[in-house]
Parts: sequence; structure tokens; C-alpha cells
Amino acid sequence: MDDLTPRQIVCELDKYIVGQRDAKRATAIALRNRYRRQQLPEEMRDEVVPKNLLLIGPTGVGKTEIARRVARFADAPFVKVEATKFTEVGYVGRDVESIVRDLVETGVNMVHSEQLAKIRERAEQSANEKLITYLVHQSPKGKELVAGLNGPDDEGAPAESVVARRRSVERRLSRQHKRVAQMLSEQRLDDQTVEIEIETEVDSFGSVMDFMSEVGSGEMPDAFDDLISTPNGPHKRSRRVSVAEARRILVHEEARKLIDFDSVVDEAVRRTEQSGVVFLDELDKIISNGYDTSGDVSGEGVQRDLLPIVEGSSVMTRYGPVKTDHVLFIAAGSFHEAKPSDLIPELQGRFPLRVELSSLSAEDLRAILIEPDNALVKQYIALLGTEGVELSFTEEALTEIADTAYEMNDTLEDIGARRLQTIMEHVLEEISFDADELEDKQVNVDGDYVRERLNDFVEDEDLSRYIL
Repeated sequence: MDDLTPRQIVCELDKYIVGQRDAKRATAIALRNRYRRQQLPEEMRDEVVPKNLLLIGPTGVGKTEIARRVARFADAPFVKVEATKFTEVGYVGRDVESIVRDLVETGVNMVHSEQLAKIRERAEQSANEKLITYLVHQSPKGKELVAGLNGPDDEGAPAESVVARRRSVERRLSRQHKRVAQMLSEQRLDDQTVEIEIETEVDSFGSVMDFMSEVGSGEMPDAFDDLISTPNGPHKRSRRVSVAEARRILVHEEARKLIDFDSVVDEAVRRTEQSGVVFLDELDKIISNGYDTSGDVSGEGVQRDLLPIVEGSSVMTRYGPVKTDHVLFIAAGSFHEAKPSDLIPELQGRFPLRVELSSLSAEDLRAILIEPDNALVKQYIALLGTEGVELSFTEEALTEIADTAYEMNDTLEDIGARRLQTIMEHVLEEISFDADELEDKQVNVDGDYVRERLNDFVEDEDLSRYIL
């Protein structure tokens, strides 16, 4: 974040999201303010609370993508949740505190992945050394050499001859190690079976889950009995697996030994509290219409349950208490049938920044097709390129696709850029289906081809509003 100014954040967002300048600017400022807060003196830092955002606009215009990309730039824990998944306290359903538990789990996974990347090479080296030893000692030649190393009864033999014999055996074992290491590096032994010993710590929930994930369903009962037979401390058990699987298990085991999980948790909790981002979608769907007199779950009740989390509270997780005072909440909704002012006043006050996102024009849709780094046209060219097909589009074809998407959004439901996915899939359906059998691998999609493919499609989509 030292180098990411608001202007640079907006430039990064422009690579993936077309238009929506106001939303990008507001989000970039909110993100930069988190960095600025970290530079303040400690006594003032706690007084600066995040300015939560409320993004208002139709679906498919970039609300979720803005929040997701911004969290990725900041290397911050991020979760996307839908407000409609939660229920009022006392009803069956997810409680709102699960938002924070999911966020801290994301933080733990993020920090653990970073630590794993740092020690991956060391873990692989240690795992390979262990695996080579297993392979050598379990081969017929290796068993013979190991037995010779221990030797027959050398009592009474001259010391010089005993030392010379042991050195000879050690040299032969060393050569065997080198041969096996060479074959292992060339992956010539991956399909062979080897018996390895796994050390399982049984004093933590996470380790027990790791243990269960490594055991096949057929061997679960016996293996679990072995696991719980030793109540404390490390427990070793043997498994016969392929060399490729043994390498994966041993790398995981060595990495677990090298990583200090307590420091991972401490850093994850710190990141969650100081830089976590929660994207709360469909906020407008939990606004009561004022006419519901049934005993159903109250949308207003969900809002009141959300309030403490957004305001700032301490939530108990499996890693200890996590404070939400400085978690950034970005809420979003289309607000077609309700207004932001219909939210309860307390919740409105916790989203002081409101930004309206505009519907996508035909020009926006055309830009979305070709300009972003992850543009749909680039994706389809790359996908069909794996089959040797050189796909290209004329300017007329791109304009026709964008215009059709705009007209369908205008006359049917406005689903934003997602309409392009539907149209592109229909236009390229035959090409995608026959890609491996095409004689001419150079395919140029022009305006006539697009119109031919979309004429019946648009009529069918229009009829689908009335006929099931």
C-alpha cells in the first residue's frame, strides 16, 4: 500500500472494470485511508474508524468486482456474503457473527499460504530426503545393505577389518541413495508403492482434521482407533501409498513442522482486525415492505443483528476474540423496490458514503468485451486456442453483440455485463462444440454470423417471460 495512491488504485481497477468512476474513486479513497490510519500515532489510530460504503446500482455493473479487486490490491482478508442468507436471532439459519468467523478463516489461509511459500523449498528438500531413505531401505538391495551395515557378529574380528567393511557398505548405500534420488527427480518412481510413517499430533482439532483428510474411507475405522489410542503427544502410523502421494504427504508434514501456527494465527487476527474487508451484497433484500404481518423472519431483525458487527464489536472465533471496529464494510444493492432510507436509521448511519453506479450503455458493453485484462473476447480466443483454433472478431460483430446485450437489458431484465456471457456463449456454441473437428482452424466471426445466431435467440428470450 506504500506505493498505491488513490489514483493508482483507480488505474488498476480500470484494467478489469469499465466505467463507474465515482465508485472506483470512493473505494480507492477508503482503501488509502486505511493505510493513512496505520501511519498515525497509536493513541489517535484507534479513534479513526473506517468510512463504510454503500454501492447502489443494478446487478452486473461491477459492484462486487470493485470490492474484490480492491481487497486483492491491499492483500487484505476478504469475504463476500449475501444479506439474505442471515436470519433474525431465534430462527434457524446462519447468524451474522459467522461473517467474522469466515473473515478470520480467510486471513489464516492467506497468512498460512504466504508462510508455506517461504518454506516450500526447505519442506520439499526434507521430504525428498525422507522419501529416498524409505525407498532405499525398502528395496531388496537396500535391505541387504542395511543388514550388512549392522553386520554379522564382529566379535573377535580385527578392528581394521570391521571399519573397512562398514565403510564399504556405507559407500554402496551412498551410491544407492544417489541412484534413487536421480530416478525420483526424473519422476520415474511416481507409480511405485512405498510405506511411510506419518507423525500425527492429536492434541489439536486442526491436526485431527488433517489426519482424517489423509485417510481413505476404507481404512478410516482402524486408523481412527489407532489415532485415539494415544491421548497426548505425537502418534506415528504407517501407510502404503504411491511415491507421488508420499511426496505430497511428506511435504505437508515437513511444512507443518517448519511453520509456527501460533504466529500465523496472531498475524491473521491482526490483519483481519486492521485491514479486513466484508462485501455485504443484497442489502436491499432485507428491507421489510411494511405489509408483512405473518410470523416470518423479519428483515428488520436481520438489520438489527448486523448493526453490532458493522458498528464494532468483539466476536468469538476458534482463534479467540476478533474485533470488528476497523473492518471495512462495503454494502451493495440494486434498491429497485426499496430505498436506502428504508433501512433502520442506525444501520444507515454506519454507511456514510453512498455511491450510485450507472447502468451499462452499449458503448460500455462493447468496451467490456475487449478492453479489460480478463475481457470475454480474450478468454474465448485463449480457450479455443487450446484446440488450435485461431478465433477473431470483426468490429461489426463486436458492435452487434454489444447492441444486442444492451437492447435485451433494456427490454428484459437488466443484468448488466452478465448478459454478454449469455450472448457470447450462444454465438460461439457451434464453434466451441466442433472446435476439435474443424478443418479450417482460422475462424472469423463477422456481423452476419452474429445476427444469424441471435435472431431466434432474442425472440426465445422474449417469449420466455410469458411461456414456461
